[in-house]
Amino acid sequence: MQRAHLLDRFTGSSLPLIQSDADVAAFEATPYAERIGVQSTYAALQAGAAFQPDAPAIQFLARPDAEQEPVVITHAQFMARVTQAANVFHELQVGPHDVVSLLLPLVPQSFYALFGAQAVGIANPVNPLLAPHQLAEILIAAKTKVLVVLGPVPGSDIWDKVMQIKGQLPQLQTILVVQGETDEAQSIYNFDERMARCPDHALQSSRLIQSSDTAGYFHTGGTTGTPKLVRHSHANQIYQAWALRLTMPIEPGGSVLFGLPLFHVGGALTQGLAVLANGGNLVVLGPAGWRDPVAVQNVWRLVARYQPTLWGGVPTVLAAALSVPVGDADVSSIRVASGGGSAIPVAVCKTYAQQFQVPVLEVYGMTETSSVHVMSHPDRPIRLGSVGHPLPYSRVRIVKVDSEGHYLGECAPQEIGVVAMSGPGVFSGYLSDSHNQGAFVEPGWVNSGDLGRLDEDGYLWITGRAKDLIIRGGHNIDPMAIEEVFFQHPAVALAAVVGQPDAYAGELPVAYVQLKPGVTVDPGELLDFVRQRTPERAAVPVRLTFIDPMPLTGVGKIFKPTLRLDAAQRMVSDVLAVHVPASASLTVTVAAHEVHGQLITVTLNGVALADQTALEAQIHALLDPLVMPHQVIFHKAQ
Repeated sequence: MQRAHLLDRFTGSSLPLIQSDADVAAFEATPYAERIGVQSTYAALQAGAAFQPDAPAIQFLARPDAEQEPVVITHAQFMARVTQAANVFHELQVGPHDVVSLLLPLVPQSFYALFGAQAVGIANPVNPLLAPHQLAEILIAAKTKVLVVLGPVPGSDIWDKVMQIKGQLPQLQTILVVQGETDEAQSIYNFDERMARCPDHALQSSRLIQSSDTAGYFHTGGTTGTPKLVRHSHANQIYQAWALRLTMPIEPGGSVLFGLPLFHVGGALTQGLAVLANGGNLVVLGPAGWRDPVAVQNVWRLVARYQPTLWGGVPTVLAAALSVPVGDADVSSIRVASGGGSAIPVAVCKTYAQQFQVPVLEVYGMTETSSVHVMSHPDRPIRLGSVGHPLPYSRVRIVKVDSEGHYLGECAPQEIGVVAMSGPGVFSGYLSDSHNQGAFVEPGWVNSGDLGRLDEDGYLWITGRAKDLIIRGGHNIDPMAIEEVFFQHPAVALAAVVGQPDAYAGELPVAYVQLKPGVTVDPGELLDFVRQRTPERAAVPVRLTFIDPMPLTGVGKIFKPTLRLDAAQRMVSDVLAVHVPASASLTVTVAAHEVHGQLITVTLNGVALADQTALEAQIHALLDPLVMPHQVIFHKAQ
């Protein structure tokens, strides 16, 4: 796909056509630092706003309905609101090392608060769907000074959660509430009222932001123990916005359907900052974004109205949209389909390429690389299943590491190893030093935790998640390859393969499938379909479970930890059921455990006291061979 030579809003230079490694080398001959003309995300947003100040920056839909009239916020208005938000935080004595945390859905104030906080201090957007204790852990770890939160509105429990935990936050001084009342005695103030009183033309702090200053924290990883907070500099985030301008059809005045949360780098940076800083327009699909099922149901009518050139999202959204008839909707504006966050099934890529006649650009990165680091380039041949090449000035290696994540050596072309990445978007480390152990294979080279290979032409192929590997009798099984086969079946909407504990093999592959709406298929038929197309007999799932809905993260990724626990619970229940007396009842739970990681709890009711010792011994004999620890609890016989 040939791309026009449009102006780079940061540097004033022409955008290159990058069609080969030689083109990349020629482009990179100019040092990266010489190409960037801004030092902060605030200045980047100013550059985007300067192109067409009266053009829309945000079109906010209270509900993702193509017939609804949006609230339109121009670039000039957007910068005024961001400036006012920054000045509110300055009034509250937020400085360069102070943290403003956000607990907000996708409302316009979320964008003002995010980028306003970065202009004076450090922004920490947090997933409001987390449990109160998880929210408290993140807010405490970040040393939150000011909290911006949604007020007590119908359908939201965010305010209730905050009221539960605010007394646990030792450094919290002020709460700013969106759609809520001021209570000065509690240091609670209405955010919009405070903004309206502040100047909107300049930052009162007069701060000179350096590109190396911390712009934000993003939480990632598990939800137990000390939260992992990724520390981004302004330079990290600016690189994301700058580099995507080279490789995506992000153009001044262009629209993007926006439904990703701002607590995720894909929303805040890849689609948020990158579009706004390049003069584009975010069509915000309501407070819940893509989590609102109406958004997907209306997707093609929304495309017809707002005419985006880029149609992108997480793979679950891309797959779900294919189940919605296009009908007579005009979707001719779409020039590129793109997705990331997890692997896009090849079958989904092929369907988009055939149905819409557009290239499908898969992207790859992580929170630690400020989102996209590698992608299928629009001007280079696309190899479906590959995530393409690194962005300009970024690098990827496939390496061998030891059990502590330390570098052991390079992998040869086509050899699978750990994906390591470096470049302007790569973070300098987690907020807590305890999380930096094993985070880098070498200085500056982040350990992705993903397995992959580089082919002879430098294309990166992600082969799985190191922790997602299923190890069956010492044999490594990549679940992604099996999931790809499931996606080839016309009835399958979503598929995930995880390891089920096994006393003999250690683990066995099992599959979870969500079918397309209104479609049925015999489980035996579906497994036969997979068996015929899976070269490795050992990789064929031993169990198939239909599930609806599939457990998803807040950004729409399949949440495999839930499926692993469910698989273990089903297996243990099946193994023990035949040994429990008919007069007794058996309950098996498998849950996360702070010491053991996961713990199987077997609870028995109605077992005679005289039979309990023998039955307990039998249960231990059956479960002891499993890697996962267990405990047995007897309740008194009735």
